[in-house]
Amino acid sequence: MLSGLLAGALHVHAEPALDTPDCPPAPAPLTEPEVQAGWRQAVDRGLLWQLDKDGRRSWLYGTIHAAQRDWMFPGPQVRAALAQAQRVALELDPLDERTQRQLQRLMSVPADAPALPAALQQRLAQRATQECAGSMLTGLRPEFQLTLLNLLALRREGMDPAYGIDGFLAGLARGLNKRIDALETPAQQVQALLAPDATQRQHAVAHALDDLDNGALRRQGRRLGEAWARSDLDALSRYAEWCECLDTPAERAALHRLLDARHPAMVQRIAAWHDAGLSVFVAVGSLHLTGPQGLPALLAARGFRVTQLVPVPPPSAQSSLEPVPSPMPEPGDRP
Repeated sequence: MLSGLLAGALHVHAEPALDTPDCPPAPAPLTEPEVQAGWRQAVDRGLLWQLDKDGRRSWLYGTIHAAQRDWMFPGPQVRAALAQAQRVALELDPLDERTQRQLQRLMSVPADAPALPAALQQRLAQRATQECAGSMLTGLRPEFQLTLLNLLALRREGMDPAYGIDGFLAGLARGLNKRIDALETPAQQVQALLAPDATQRQHAVAHALDDLDNGALRRQGRRLGEAWARSDLDALSRYAEWCECLDTPAERAALHRLLDARHPAMVQRIAAWHDAGLSVFVAVGSLHLTGPQGLPALLAARGFRVTQLVPVPPPSAQSSLEPVPSPMPEPGDRP
């Protein structure tokens, strides 16, 4: 799972693509005719849920952090939700300069960090050359070198972080004069991606390089992107079955840190905004919206009526998660 942090990371480290025949072309700015055609042809992609509680409405939108060029423009239901919301909440705001500076500092290798074995460091350098990374990885912790390499590898699948949905929404929200809030801090996201110790870091680096070499990470990213583009909730919900990423206890622990472990704090933040009387359009990576520990289920447990809008559920399917009565009043509630 690629965190919203990574969209910001590439803004921090962005540089022109290396001009060699083996490198994917650099993303080109959209022309005015392309922008007009993009809005005209836009369809709803990803996952969209409606949140209702206490007579107020918010929305929960599942994004993807590297996308194809024509996926960027939100469809009519997503646009309508965004227009109605008072503010927009992203995992992190990738266009915020203060956030970028914090990411730069937190992702850099600490002076006292143990070095990777020379063979692993050489493999990282070789992969950086293959993915045309230039100087993007210089000075970064190994975990972030790998996650950025994974994003860069997706360019060969037609998916570029420059077209990531979170970044586009951040720009669109600014154009609509919407306030943008962050669900998390840079420090929280960085911590979720760090290995617990040096030994596990070395194992994770070696395994990730193997998966880059054998194409597993590209297959995973392509399948995830295709499922998002067609709003395939079933495929996204079964990610653990096909991702080729949960073969060891360390991999399962890493995915837990990236997904379920972050959800309680996200839910608390969303509920606090809503309880303060705000209507919020919340956009997070789509895998945060699936399963019994996903945000829709946890928000239903907090008393929200959660209604699936995209994909449109079939008539025979249940489209809403009903609020779950709490046995005890929440803090601040009157008895």
